[in-house]
Amino acid sequence: MNSYQHIFFDLDRTLWHFDENSRNVLHQMYHQFELHPFIASPDDFISTYEIINEQLWKRYQQGRLSKEILRSERFYQTLLQYHSDDANKAAEMGDYYLTHSPLQTGLLPYTKEILAYLSNKYQLHIITNGFEEVQLIKLSNSGIIDYFQQLVFSEKVGVKKPHPLIFKRAIKNAQATFENSIMIGDDFYADIHGAEKVGMDNIYFNPNKNKHQHQVKKEIFCLSELMELL
Repeated sequence: MNSYQHIFFDLDRTLWHFDENSRNVLHQMYHQFELHPFIASPDDFISTYEIINEQLWKRYQQGRLSKEILRSERFYQTLLQYHSDDANKAAEMGDYYLTHSPLQTGLLPYTKEILAYLSNKYQLHIITNGFEEVQLIKLSNSGIIDYFQQLVFSEKVGVKKPHPLIFKRAIKNAQATFENSIMIGDDFYADIHGAEKVGMDNIYFNPNKNKHQHQVKKEIFCLSELMELL
């Protein structure tokens, strides 16, 4: 794997430590919004929220739910699980989460090391389905934005990964080709399947070593492995 000129990365759960950063903010919110009278613990709140958020995020990815509704609905549905029908509080929680979450700076192990290493050999880019204003803050606050030449947001393109158009737009913006580019991401459907659909090489990043039945060309469990591959 040494014929590439361009490397395209996903952001959340590939470089930016989404789960850790999100849980830090959700833990703060448990106390900030005084949820203790009806939710036993921060862990209880977080585990319920994560299940509901994953379900609603899939609907957002599929274009069945708007960004504006998703922001508060995931917290509203969480509160309902504890018999709290407070839409105003849910909206406030949604705003708090989107304001404070991107300020977190946790990265996956070896993120900065591997970006520094690869940036000396390749042009690096981001393709993300995350909200544009949020992703920009994450990249800036975590100190990695300067490693990337092109940042491609699904909101600007109008479609989300794995739609071929977002990959085509990314390739065009970078003045690259599918033949001299490779996609690296943790989401098989969005990142790997999406890249496969346009004939783009890819590396599946599986840091939690989750068992799966996917057919992948290359799978890594730590970003440091990229030093041996690229």
